[in-house]
Amino acid sequence: MAAPQDIDTREMGFLDHLEELRSRILKGVMAVLIASIAAAFFSDFLVKEVLLGPLLKVGLKPQVLKPYGIMLTYMQVVIVVGIIGAMPVILYQLWKFIAPGLMPNERKYASGIVFFTTLCFLSGIAFAYFVLVPTALTFFSTFGTDVFELNIAIDEYISFLLSLILGAGLVFELPMVTYFLSRIGIVTPTMMRKYRRHAIVGILIISAIVTPTPDILTQSLLAAPMVLLYEFSIFIASFAQRQKPPAKA
Repeated sequence: MAAPQDIDTREMGFLDHLEELRSRILKGVMAVLIASIAAAFFSDFLVKEVLLGPLLKVGLKPQVLKPYGIMLTYMQVVIVVGIIGAMPVILYQLWKFIAPGLMPNERKYASGIVFFTTLCFLSGIAFAYFVLVPTALTFFSTFGTDVFELNIAIDEYISFLLSLILGAGLVFELPMVTYFLSRIGIVTPTMMRKYRRHAIVGILIISAIVTPTPDILTQSLLAAPMVLLYEFSIFIASFAQRQKPPAKA
């Protein structure tokens, strides 16, 4: 019988990998379910205070245009908050799935990688909630309010808010993505410096795709930290390269 410490490093067949993947996905889904159930107990606070807070602060009023609109809004919020709350578990399960393919000295960084990946994701969410969303809503509320009554459909607003904060959370993972690509040799600091101008163009395109609105202000507000993250990622790539073990002769 294999020792417990050998289980994660044994050679696995295709069906074994599928079973391992199924197990990891199931654990991630269970974490989302538990976090969503916990979020349901605070759904009124999450919807009325947290998500509607930025809208109410700029003097805009949400409207419900469908009989089941409020119920769908609460369900959407609870599920998304559950995903955010379960993110550390999801990342840990992802790491455990790919860990057997890594070197022993690379597996010891598991807790640090999960921590910093979660930190980057939550930093993106915080930036979107405290900077992007209020700025965008203030900008939108200045147009035509002397003629039109600007009320916003609640489902449209929640979709706008959630897509913006989740998109920002994913975008802020750039340093961690760079770290992984650098460790496996796909990205180097020299390459990132050489293609900096191309990267900036790509950042502008990504910010236009991620932001659910066509205004240049919101896109620029997201693109600016992405450029800073790219510069920081060059440092991360240099750090990752220094961590790589020397090649065997």
